[in-house]
Amino acid sequence: MEPVIEIRGLSARAGAVGLLNGVDLTVIPGEVTALVGPSGSGKTTVALALLGESPPGVRLTGSVEVAGTEVVSAEGPAPDASGVRSRLVAYMPQHPAHALNPARRTGSVLTELARLHRPEADRRSTAVGYAAQALRTAGLADDRATLRRFPHQFSGGQRQRVALAQVLACGPRVVVLDEPSTGLDTVARMRLAGELNRLTDEGITVLLLSHDHELVRAVATRTVLLDRGRVTAAGLTADLLPARPLAAPPPRQSGASPAVRAALEVEGLSAWLRPGHRGQVLHDVTVRVPEGGCTAVVGPSGSGKTVLARCLAGLHERRTGHLALFGDPLPVLRHRTRRQVRSVQYVWQEVRNSFDERRTVLDQVARTAVLLHGLSPREAGQRAMLLWERLGLTSEHATRHAGSLSGGELQRAALARALLAEPDVLICDEITTALDAVSTELVTSEIIRIRQESGTAVLWISHDLRLVEQLAEDLVVLDAGTVVEHGDRDAVLAAPSARTTRLLLSARHLGVGSAGPSAPHLVHGREHPHS
Repeated sequence: MEPVIEIRGLSARAGAVGLLNGVDLTVIPGEVTALVGPSGSGKTTVALALLGESPPGVRLTGSVEVAGTEVVSAEGPAPDASGVRSRLVAYMPQHPAHALNPARRTGSVLTELARLHRPEADRRSTAVGYAAQALRTAGLADDRATLRRFPHQFSGGQRQRVALAQVLACGPRVVVLDEPSTGLDTVARMRLAGELNRLTDEGITVLLLSHDHELVRAVATRTVLLDRGRVTAAGLTADLLPARPLAAPPPRQSGASPAVRAALEVEGLSAWLRPGHRGQVLHDVTVRVPEGGCTAVVGPSGSGKTVLARCLAGLHERRTGHLALFGDPLPVLRHRTRRQVRSVQYVWQEVRNSFDERRTVLDQVARTAVLLHGLSPREAGQRAMLLWERLGLTSEHATRHAGSLSGGELQRAALARALLAEPDVLICDEITTALDAVSTELVTSEIIRIRQESGTAVLWISHDLRLVEQLAEDLVVLDAGTVVEHGDRDAVLAAPSARTTRLLLSARHLGVGSAGPSAPHLVHGREHPHS
């Protein structure tokens, strides 16, 4: 069978830095092929090369063909590259903020994409039908409410599915998905596996970029392993990534007891998206984070987790309820003292836009210690470098700007930036979703270290129940903006009383239960406005 993608000797350089070195890759039509590698291995650079594109300052050489059309040659991107974009191959980036227009409603964008790239969608009614079909295939409702939402009115996981719907609306032969399980709860991830299998049943070829080995094993026929810009192995997924027996839960880390005073308390918190108490996303939420302890918040995509985190960080102001830090009222961010800003630090999921492209990322990380602790730039830089290296980043990374770092590398840089403040409370919102297993271990080790050495309290928001078991003593389950279950982590996970908790647990391992449209729907299949 003729390959639909043929890459030979693809190299990429950013000045003196080699990002890809002689990459070979073949993708067979109608299959899922996975490109697997750690953060910074070059997966996204390969994906962009399929469109004849590259990050700023990066030069491509080699040969890339898509469906017989040359998109990269020895001289770089080929003249015909623009003809394959969206029509033959469509790319969904890891962070949907880069693909979604914040000023346009979802339905109008999907309809326009269908009309632009599908010759048969010359009538608006036909294009609207393709838009609705794309939403359904991506796992979202195709009702009027969904079509009229702006991107900011979806949760992080839902934005990921809207970005997938935009790709599907174009009707491409090949879809390239960059970490599509980022930000998805366990049930949504199981449903994604079913959606990817259905795409190949319909004749669509999928190139899956992922470090989620469970997802890769569930959907990919073939896998290519990439490390430091080089292909290290290629073959059948079953041979390269054999399934392993499920490990027992890790032992509980020593932490705070229930008698310890609260570092951060939230009582009766309600929040809205729009003025006039419209679009309510949190309903009378109460959460307590003990001093030096770790409280985890889990729940399906759209349950209100990110709005909760933004309220605690002082960024979301349309809310009522009582927030306290060590017993003292905690106002919104613009009214907080420097000490309160230092004391409560927030690391979120999509961090790329928080870095200035005009300065190196390390300089921006170090700036935290200058502003909040009054250190000299030299001393702040030294402290930043120590944290930087503990999180697996190198001196070579220190010279780069944000555009030349991967999503996982920027995620660790954002964590370093927050830790330099030496906070009393650290709020972590899905900070490992862009990380491979090795990088995740470095991050969790750092979280454990700061708790043990500095007594830092942690609010850990995650879909990864394995990490919840590793880090947290207390667990809060959120669904549709309401706390449906809370208590000791072991007790909640061993005997969950809420249906939401049971569904999240049942879908935690792909291959257990069914994927696709028959997968269970949380909260009776309702989609929520924000996560």
